[in-house]
Amino acid sequence: MERILTALAKGFASLLHPKMLWLMVWPMLVALVLWVTLGALYWSETARWIDFQLHQWPVYEWAVSIWPMTLIAAWFGWLLLLALFAPAVLITAVVIISIVSMPAMVAYVSERDYPDLARRKGGTFAGSVWNALAALILFSALFILSLPLWLIPPLWPVLPLALFGYFNQRVFRYDALAEHGSAAEIAETVRRSRGELYLLGVTLALIGHIPLVGFVMPVYGGLAFIHYGLARLGELRAEPIEGAARRV
Repeated sequence: MERILTALAKGFASLLHPKMLWLMVWPMLVALVLWVTLGALYWSETARWIDFQLHQWPVYEWAVSIWPMTLIAAWFGWLLLLALFAPAVLITAVVIISIVSMPAMVAYVSERDYPDLARRKGGTFAGSVWNALAALILFSALFILSLPLWLIPPLWPVLPLALFGYFNQRVFRYDALAEHGSAAEIAETVRRSRGELYLLGVTLALIGHIPLVGFVMPVYGGLAFIHYGLARLGELRAEPIEGAARRV
């Protein structure tokens, strides 16, 4: 937990630099314009489609037969879209940042805090794009599969944290290490730190649910994962040379 708290603290310190200001603004604006446009064009049709699909599930039919769920059954598709709007904007901003902005963020953090860490360029731009798309596809699949569980009140606060925690770490871990780690080092760092990476993602998901603070979460999350990833990479390289030689 100490390593996670250190990454969060260093990520916050990096966030305060003026270079990060524009990175906080433009991805959110692009994501907001995109989803407002899509909402204006397809909101009603999507709400009707969601309502139709939900009625195919016996669990949903049972849930909306119980008061007070009967009161919102007719509007559930609309309410679900409203609930998903802000997360959709954040997810889109995270994907944009991971593909477009992370190289600049990594360069800033590494030059300032990890100047002696050699760059072995084990990642690629194509790898970054594929990683972001794979994270988005897997997240969407998990969300759809877990949708009936969202009708169970005790799971409401748990499911968003679990899903967004997975999404955050899946998106950011590759880009945080792509410039400095070799392909073997990236894989080894992720393997060793899988649990802490997920916990860091969950923590950032929790921060993202704080009103207004969620606006800076995509950039803050990227910075926190960069600090965490580069610190772990430095530790990996500091191990005995014979162990490192087998991984590079």
